[in-house]
Amino acid sequence: MRRRDFIKVVAGSAVAWPLAARAQQPSMPVIGFLNTTSPDAYRLRGFHQGLKEAGFVEGENVAVEYRWADNQTDRLQTLAAELVRRQVAVIVAGGGFPSGLAAKTETKSIPVLFVAGEDPVKLGLVSSLAKPDGNLTGINIMVGEVVTKRLELLRDLLPKAARIDVLVDPISSTTTESTLRGVDAAAQTMGMQIRAFKASTIREIDAAFAAFVNERPDALFIGISPFLLDRRVQLAQLAARHALPAIYADREHAEVGGLMSYGASIGDAYRQLGVYAGRVLKGAKPADLPVVQSSKLELVINHSTARMLGLTLPPTLLSIADDVIE
Repeated sequence: MRRRDFIKVVAGSAVAWPLAARAQQPSMPVIGFLNTTSPDAYRLRGFHQGLKEAGFVEGENVAVEYRWADNQTDRLQTLAAELVRRQVAVIVAGGGFPSGLAAKTETKSIPVLFVAGEDPVKLGLVSSLAKPDGNLTGINIMVGEVVTKRLELLRDLLPKAARIDVLVDPISSTTTESTLRGVDAAAQTMGMQIRAFKASTIREIDAAFAAFVNERPDALFIGISPFLLDRRVQLAQLAARHALPAIYADREHAEVGGLMSYGASIGDAYRQLGVYAGRVLKGAKPADLPVVQSSKLELVINHSTARMLGLTLPPTLLSIADDVIE
């Protein structure tokens, strides 16, 4: 073989070998991330932390396809169908019951991990918490179970509060019904008067606050929903502008100026989802992973907002707070 031809053969082999080697390398598994809300750093941080605990890092040994419904629940079915066609290895359905239901409707074979605020068995997502059958399992953050405690904390801060206005989102119908039942029952025991208002648009929030200002309740009780969480800045600003003490479910409300929040740690729930996603990628089946009932509850108080409202925080309340924002 002539020297020139030999060099061509060697050079060609040098180019072809890396290409062949890359072709033989397994492709990264893909997680489908379906969410009712808009992109949220708080939830993603928890999810990525859980993935890392399970041995996965996005971009290194796992890829993630994100689908956000921007609070338009009628889009969830289409977005879930896209992920199924993409043939993802697992679907992480966050932002409440509707995304889990949409994913369940679209696939009976791809594992689906959900976050549910109510009992997943009653919602029809699984047949049992301990041994979910089929392709679904996930996290139950128990929204309804902490409603009474949230009202008690409001009374601890405002001992003379007797008239409480409640704001809920009718779109999140299951959670709203549970919240209102819990508030009504707790209020009767505590001798409080409750009025309920519903809002699923920005204008309806403004209209509700116009009614609050006109009637001047002693405090506000803000329900939990993806929409109300997305509008947390608007809610905190309106409550501050009209000097209305308010308690919320998610810590993100307190972080943007809301007075106080108490409820399940959503960030930790998404961390647990990340851990479960990692276990599924390693071969675990949803039917063998029990639904986790989130036990991490947190009380967050915004001290700056309390001072602005002229409120003195009781030492007993401060002593049990998980976080006090100055």
